[in-house]
Amino acid sequence: MKPTDYFSVKFDNDNLIFLDQTKLPLEETYVTSDNYERIAEAIERLEIRGAPLIGIAAAYALALSLKNNQTDSKKIFYLVYDRLARTRPTAVNLFQALDELKKEFENLPDKKSSYEVLLAKANEIHRKDEEYCSKIGRNGLALFRQKSNVLTHCNTGKLATGGIGTAFGIIRTAFENGLINHVYADETRPLLQGLRLTTFELEKNNIPFTIQTDSSAAELMKQGKVDLVITGADRIALNGDSANKIGTYNLAILANYHNIPFYIAAPSTTIDRTIATGEEIVIEYRSKKELFYFGETLITPEHNDAFTPAFDVTPAHLISGLITEEGLFTFPYNFIR
Repeated sequence: MKPTDYFSVKFDNDNLIFLDQTKLPLEETYVTSDNYERIAEAIERLEIRGAPLIGIAAAYALALSLKNNQTDSKKIFYLVYDRLARTRPTAVNLFQALDELKKEFENLPDKKSSYEVLLAKANEIHRKDEEYCSKIGRNGLALFRQKSNVLTHCNTGKLATGGIGTAFGIIRTAFENGLINHVYADETRPLLQGLRLTTFELEKNNIPFTIQTDSSAAELMKQGKVDLVITGADRIALNGDSANKIGTYNLAILANYHNIPFYIAAPSTTIDRTIATGEEIVIEYRSKKELFYFGETLITPEHNDAFTPAFDVTPAHLISGLITEEGLFTFPYNFIR
């Protein structure tokens, strides 16, 4: 495998192969499994992460649960469906993917192989996200008027999607078109997805970058070193309120104060058409151990309390534009209705 060749998930020979993202960037370890429980645990542990990728992996896991279990498929299907639905509550792509397979399963002809049908649907979800990412990248070129410095948060590339990425896909496409001068990558506490994962992808793609602590963004903007901010999203409400990795709301406020455009890139599958505003988005809380430990080292007494939301919600009026595979949209986000 060439240094630039890497993938997040791949389905091959009736197995899901995924890159264990908890070991990046120091170790590239690929795991091969056809066990739905192993894949569910990988999603919970953030070995597999990113809203679109979570949906793709869950779809494959649900299909795989029926690979060797055709006799009692109905019981197994709903058991595994519920198990996967409990893995990550905020990423809407998870539930959309599971429901797409549920619809296929419930409409199966009597003698049709449920595994083959569900696997075909999982493959379709994967390929569709790959296509959406490419379109998002191209649509994002409209954000640039000149060669620019971009600030991004968390990870939104191949490691979070089925394709080249959402916000990262825009950055990569803009770089290939001579529109990126430099990228500033937030470390993204507490699990350092920016430090570990985004920089891994920036380096793989030879894009110049600088890593910074999350709390450095204001000073960087004050010095005039940021032309625009682009992040992803895990769930978008009908009014455009967007949930993304904790710290995104901070960036939107800072960008607004400094008159810097703040954009969110996500596929249309990240739009939750069942909720009106961000107030209805369920926010996942993580274990305080993720904050209290640096690797295996405890850095504060475990009896201490901690506030540990994995996501925050950025109000729609702070978002300069939403980029999907369908185009660039601006506030108010009536296109969603």
